[in-house]
Amino acid sequence: MKNIFKTTSAITLGTTSALMMSALTGCEAPQEEQKNRFLVIEQQTSGKYIVVEEMPTDGPSRAIIREKDVNGNTVERFMNEAEMKALAEQEYQKVQNGSSETTRENSGSAGMGLGGTILAVAAGSLLGNMIGNSLMNNKSFRRNSAASNKSPYSRSAASKSSRKSFFGGSSKTSAKRSGGFFGG
Repeated sequence: MKNIFKTTSAITLGTTSALMMSALTGCEAPQEEQKNRFLVIEQQTSGKYIVVEEMPTDGPSRAIIREKDVNGNTVERFMNEAEMKALAEQEYQKVQNGSSETTRENSGSAGMGLGGTILAVAAGSLLGNMIGNSLMNNKSFRRNSAASNKSPYSRSAASKSSRKSFFGGSSKTSAKRSGGFFGG
């Protein structure tokens, strides 16, 4: 009988430990890995640019830029990773000296210049995670970034990052659930 009690206690302790470890690791904010992006960026009638399509890619980052020519026809041009990185670096220099529209209060219209749009969407993959993370700590940058990215992928990724684990509490998609297993 003592042997059964010891075995049951060990199983209970092991199960409780496993649940606690799951709860602790589930509550941590996941670090989103910056991946290269394939973007379709479209010029608006205001002259500003927005991202209309975005997909992660295993290859280098690249973009298709849709603009209107002098006759009003839509033309597409390809931008490779080196060109995107150069524009993002120029815009990041503007961030550093305080002249970038990416960190200004939103002017009310969606979109930004081409360099700002590229920086807002792909800073981490083009310039590195440290720069991407530091930019995302700026409230105006986050707001402008969200306003310039109208792709379904972006909305889906934002929805997933706002969800918490089973142990971590409520989720945007489930308003009825008030807490996780441990009341998180």
